[in-house]
Amino acid sequence: MSDLQGHVVIVGGGVIGASSAYYLAKSGRQVTIIDAGEFGRQCSHANCGLVCPSHVLPLPEPGAVGKTLRSLFQRNAPFRIKPRWDPGLWAWFWKFARRCKKHHMLAAGQSRAELLLSSMALYQELMESELTDCEWETVGSLYVYQNEEALAKYAKTDQLLREEFDVGARQLGSDELQAMEPSLKPGLAGAWFYEQDAHLRPDRLMSAWRRCLTDLGVEIVDHCEVTGFAREAGRAVAVETSTGPIAAETFLVAVGAWTPWLNRQLQCKVPIQPGKGYSITMPRPADCPTRPLLFPEHKVVVTPMQSGYRLGSTMEFAGYDTRIHPRRLQALQQGADVYLQHPADGPVEEQWYGWRPMTYDGLPIIDRTPSTENILVAAGHNMLGVSMAPATGKMVAEMINGQPPHISPEPFSLSRF
Repeated sequence: MSDLQGHVVIVGGGVIGASSAYYLAKSGRQVTIIDAGEFGRQCSHANCGLVCPSHVLPLPEPGAVGKTLRSLFQRNAPFRIKPRWDPGLWAWFWKFARRCKKHHMLAAGQSRAELLLSSMALYQELMESELTDCEWETVGSLYVYQNEEALAKYAKTDQLLREEFDVGARQLGSDELQAMEPSLKPGLAGAWFYEQDAHLRPDRLMSAWRRCLTDLGVEIVDHCEVTGFAREAGRAVAVETSTGPIAAETFLVAVGAWTPWLNRQLQCKVPIQPGKGYSITMPRPADCPTRPLLFPEHKVVVTPMQSGYRLGSTMEFAGYDTRIHPRRLQALQQGADVYLQHPADGPVEEQWYGWRPMTYDGLPIIDRTPSTENILVAAGHNMLGVSMAPATGKMVAEMINGQPPHISPEPFSLSRF
């Protein structure tokens, strides 16, 4: 191959870009990853690290609009929209509201399930060979409830997951939950145990990806910002960057929540909104949970990692706000305190936020751009970038290599918008 033939430039060094680079490099492609910041340092860095087939259902679901409207008047609500004049945001929410119907939810769930289940199988292979140092554990996850009524109400959701997606949980009563997780306070209502879920430490995952990709010959260029694409005869021939043009045969844009910033360069509109999430990383407490705990009533996730302990979640639509708001971090700590005997122990190692790339239908985008066939987009994975990354990367490689994708790409097309 010449320097140009077979060369793929990936814009974005997050988990989606890394996974795509892996499958492309394994197929024999020359791959270059460029990132405006540093590889693995954005939304892939300090999220909750869940790899969850149980997270099948999208955010737009029946009843979501009412919850959204109530959040407008709650300053510290786990799901919050910052009131402001933003026509793009309100157009996005109007389309989101139209998707909050059961048939839309189930259709999106089916497509999400395919990506999630494929990714889980691929992760199992990768953890045994390529990614051996990212604290991978397959011990399931617990959806823990404080209120008996809320616990019982979730039974309908679990039944739907079991019947529609073959993803079911085991219900635990208060005593059984306490025996399984002594770190929890006594007297909680119970939990739903999803045994098939897994978790890892995201920053260790990205470090493992970097080592693996470097060994495969992938070039990784940090601090390289995209300014446009050079085109000839309807095809991109180079990506213009802050350090100069980089020529290639094919280009993949995998920049998550930043994708709309490249709408003009992509010559299409990508309807992604940044959904801001927070996390706090600390040393493991003496009485540490043995598996991830999700507290749906307070929208808090607790991830016990082998080398640390993380509180995370919340969803804040505040645009590209770069501030870390202490009250949002305080809400995480207060939510964890309701359930855990020792929710924190030792100094805070990192306070972090990341912008989740949210689409209004809950599905990612994995497609070629309409105007330029050799520019692809892989973005909009909502809250499941880590969970969906391997299947997405494999699909991208299949599409670029002219192979039939192992998952139908139709639900993830740009033409649906």
